[in-house]
Amino acid sequence: MEPAGNQPFDPERTTTALLVGLSDPRNAAAWEAFDRRYRPILTGFVRNCGVRDVDAAEIAQETIVRFVEEYREGRYDRSRGRLGAWLVTIARYRVLDLRRRGGTARIERGESAMIDLDDERSVGAAYEAERRQTLLREALDELRTRSRTDPRTVQAFEMLVYHGLTPQVVAEQMGMSTHDVYLAKSRVAARLREIVQRLEAEYEEAPGEWDAAGVRPSDGLRG
Repeated sequence: MEPAGNQPFDPERTTTALLVGLSDPRNAAAWEAFDRRYRPILTGFVRNCGVRDVDAAEIAQETIVRFVEEYREGRYDRSRGRLGAWLVTIARYRVLDLRRRGGTARIERGESAMIDLDDERSVGAAYEAERRQTLLREALDELRTRSRTDPRTVQAFEMLVYHGLTPQVVAEQMGMSTHDVYLAKSRVAARLREIVQRLEAEYEEAPGEWDAAGVRPSDGLRG
C-alpha cells in the first residue's frame, strides 16, 4: 500500500513562494493558491464571530483583496508578525464595521456564542482553531483522493472520530471486527499526521504571538 503522506514537500507551495508570486499582479496562479489556502480559514473565523454565511464569505473575500493590496504597497512585514495575525486584523475590522452598519439583523448567533473581538487572545485562539480544522480537512481530503488507502479504512476512521460512533457500532455497520476498527483509527491517524506536518511546513506558520505554545493541527491526531 502506498503511504498516504507520499506527496513530496513542494517549496513552490510555501507561503513565502505564494507571497513572492503575489508581488506580480499578472500571477493569477499565486492569487488562486493564496485564496484557496486562506479563504476557508477566514470564512470559518468570521462565521464564528456570529456572522451569517453570505456575509462571512463576503468579508473573507474582502480581507484577501485588502491584504494583497497592502502587501503590494509594501505595508506587510513578516518580521513584525505572522501572516495570520495580519489577515485576522483586517477581518476583525470588517466584522466590527458590519455590526455597526447592520446591527443585530445580520448576526445569526447570540452574544454568548460570538468571539470577543476586543480580546486578542480570544481572536487568536479562534483563528488557530479554524486553521487547525482547515488543515485537517485538507489532509483528510488528500488521504481520500490522492492515496491508495482503503476507502473503508478512512470511512471507519471518520465514523469513529468525526461522527462519534462507538467502535462496536462502526464494526457492525462496516462489517469489520472491533479490532480492525481500532487498527483503522491508528493507521489513518498516523497517515494524517504525516500529511498535516507537510502542510504545516508549506504554510510556514508555527503558533504565533497569540500563543507561543499553541496547539498544532497534528497534535490532535493520536492513534
